[in-house]
Amino acid sequence: MLDVALLGTGGMMPLPYRRLTSLMTRYNGSSLLIDCGEGTQVAIRDQGWSFHSIDAICFTHFHADHISGLPGILLTIGNAERTNPLLLIGPRGLERVVSSLRIIAPELPFPIEFHELASPEDIIELNGYRITAFRVHHNVPCYGYSLEIDRAGRFDAERAKEADIPLRFWSRLQKGEIIEDGGRLLTPDMVLGPPRRGIKVTYTTDTRPCQTIADHAKGSDIFICEGMYAEKDKSEKAKQYKHMTFYEAARLAAAADPDELWLTHFSPSLVGAERYMKDVKKIFPRASLGKDGRTVELDFIDEDEDA
Repeated sequence: MLDVALLGTGGMMPLPYRRLTSLMTRYNGSSLLIDCGEGTQVAIRDQGWSFHSIDAICFTHFHADHISGLPGILLTIGNAERTNPLLLIGPRGLERVVSSLRIIAPELPFPIEFHELASPEDIIELNGYRITAFRVHHNVPCYGYSLEIDRAGRFDAERAKEADIPLRFWSRLQKGEIIEDGGRLLTPDMVLGPPRRGIKVTYTTDTRPCQTIADHAKGSDIFICEGMYAEKDKSEKAKQYKHMTFYEAARLAAAADPDELWLTHFSPSLVGAERYMKDVKKIFPRASLGKDGRTVELDFIDEDEDA
């Protein structure tokens, strides 16, 4: 099961009723944070989730509303008695940027590891899930992220019998082990059916629409995408500042066909966002507004249940 919490949904500056955009997930005792602007600590505290279990922080880019909360987050994680390494993932220059911010957070009880993104796509395996970073189109280097949890195929006892695999190895093979037995190599694919549907969440902000976003959002349970502007007269402003409108996000969702689209990263000037959703849903019916603190639990779905 993957817990997903949209900690904040605002862009540029925090507001009394809208925190800066950030996402947090929990899986198998490990937490992942994407972006941490000013006030993210408060959002995590309000969510009631632990700082100690944050094993990785991904940054879309280095604008202040996406990274300025990092020094406080690091100190709070340290106060939570973490000693294990913390992985930071972000565009090239990440270590230099973080080192500058750490002037006000110099002493930590845990080491920091850096994974700098330089290519159009990068894959990081961590704690049973896979993070795919993909470059998007903003006015500075910027990346979107997909988080995926794979699910192995069903155990097939008949295949195991036909392959003459001893019963004592069935459970270990089902768990993914590779076993050598008397010079014979036994592998999980000998007893498992085809992979089943896993869990996938895709998150992108601060970008113009581009095909790579739709490509990576395919198969997502939730596609969380920026909708900086909803007003029809803001389309030129969106192009100028390399952001998206609600309708452009919906068209990406229509191309990718995720189970759900959550809009986020709203302009501080946006009020009454709900009144624009009728037109958005004409483009993609499963669209909805992200809200601060919106949380969902995603579990594996069998194909026959999904039909």
